[in-house]
Amino acid sequence: MKLSALLAQLGNPASSLTTHPDLDPEITSVSAVDEANSSDISYIDRGPFTNCIDTTAAAVLILPEDASLKERAIARKIAWIETKNPRMLFAQTIDVFYKPYQPEPSIHPSAVIDPTAKLGKNVAIAAHAVVGANAVIGDDVCIFPNVVVYPDCTIGDRTLLHANCTIQERSILGQDCVIHSGVVIGAEGFGFVPTREGWYKMQQSGYVKLGDRVEIGCNSTIDRPAVGTTIVGDDTKMDNMVHIGHGCQIGRACAFAAQVGLAGGVEVGDRVILAGQVGIANTAKIGSGAIVSSKSGVTSRVGPGETYSGYPAVDHRTYLKVSAIYSKIPELYQWYRRMKKDYP
Repeated sequence: MKLSALLAQLGNPASSLTTHPDLDPEITSVSAVDEANSSDISYIDRGPFTNCIDTTAAAVLILPEDASLKERAIARKIAWIETKNPRMLFAQTIDVFYKPYQPEPSIHPSAVIDPTAKLGKNVAIAAHAVVGANAVIGDDVCIFPNVVVYPDCTIGDRTLLHANCTIQERSILGQDCVIHSGVVIGAEGFGFVPTREGWYKMQQSGYVKLGDRVEIGCNSTIDRPAVGTTIVGDDTKMDNMVHIGHGCQIGRACAFAAQVGLAGGVEVGDRVILAGQVGIANTAKIGSGAIVSSKSGVTSRVGPGETYSGYPAVDHRTYLKVSAIYSKIPELYQWYRRMKKDYP
């Protein structure tokens, strides 16, 4: 399609954009700026990729509001779109060129659906999926092959359950959720009582509840508690291999990167970012707007809006000071040995 046609399809986002006044090239695909060909559209944000503007073969570039970048694009006869948020506009552009696969509404003959389950309108249930007793499946839900939905679960409208995920008993999923392959929602929390004879199993009779527009990455797990409910708020996104322990309370619009692990009873506010491999100890509290850097371990509390790093995690500014000292430890140790020799 022509650049002008793309802008028309973008609708409202395009109304406030500035574009190249003369060029209207044909676009067939989206691509990374360093891999683009002469019919691709790509984007450049501020940072190291700005130098790619001098070498890219892209037909169109989405650029930040930067006069020098526009001049460099014009010099190479590359059409451009100027916006305050290039990455966001590029994401909206991908939506024009790519639509994820979703099967037509139907129920495969090999699917096993309990007679007491309630199915909404336009549901797609693929091969070998299982839907248990008294489960409620909303409108336009898509259930891919080998998914198991246990009894008494509720799956909200337009939710996607990708192949081989498992939704265990009485779990409640909101609308427009995406549950990726290998996820287990509502499995038993890790609850055992020590006795002289060994471990006594505490049955996990609670629930898991996901809000609307929650996305859970591949092979992640969200456990139900002994009593009460594990809660994940609206718009929260989790990467692959994330573990949410029993009884955690997670707010809205959080983002957890891969291999994050929350022990039982953790409370997380809204808009919290946990980077890769962050570990949160039992019953710790993370305030709204907080950020925890990768590989950090939180043992008690992170206040609202704070950034923590390290293990045990401390305020990021303190962490940077400690890191600077850490590199000097060999030198300090040699100084200590000399001092000990001179002053035994």
